[in-house]
Amino acid sequence: MVDATNAALANVPPDRVRLHVCWGSYEGPHTHDVELEPLLPHLYRAHAGALVLSMANPRHAHAHEHRVLARNPPPREWRVIAGVIDTTTNYVEHPEVVAERIERAVTALGDPHRVLAGTDCGFATSAGFGDVAEEIVWEKPRSLRAGADLATKRLLG
Repeated sequence: MVDATNAALANVPPDRVRLHVCWGSYEGPHTHDVELEPLLPHLYRAHAGALVLSMANPRHAHAHEHRVLARNPPPREWRVIAGVIDTTTNYVEHPEVVAERIERAVTALGDPHRVLAGTDCGFATSAGFGDVAEEIVWEKPRSLRAGADLATKRLLG
């Protein structure tokens, strides 16, 4: 998979490529998701500049994912786009929760300039399956922004 992706992206500058690692954006148990750690050596071979990780859904929000990143950091020129908003629920994350998730990712990588805040996946990747109410879809990015502002103030002053 990585070789085919690299071939397809041969003429695209790596800093323009974000590699999304997805365990599926469906509302379900995710008890059979592959662990992140054995995937990382393969993912880090990709012709990319950032890794987009789901880190907000209940199955992948635990500190283990962050410890895995700390033990296996991405290439120095890469960034991590940490999913800090779960797109499968109608719960709106509190900005403090968002800020804490960002700060955990920064602690794992050791550099706030290498972390961007994002969502786990999109809000409509499976039309008609596990819908999030439209008004909530607009509230979640507001919370993401407020949480990113909190984290930025705490991390960068």
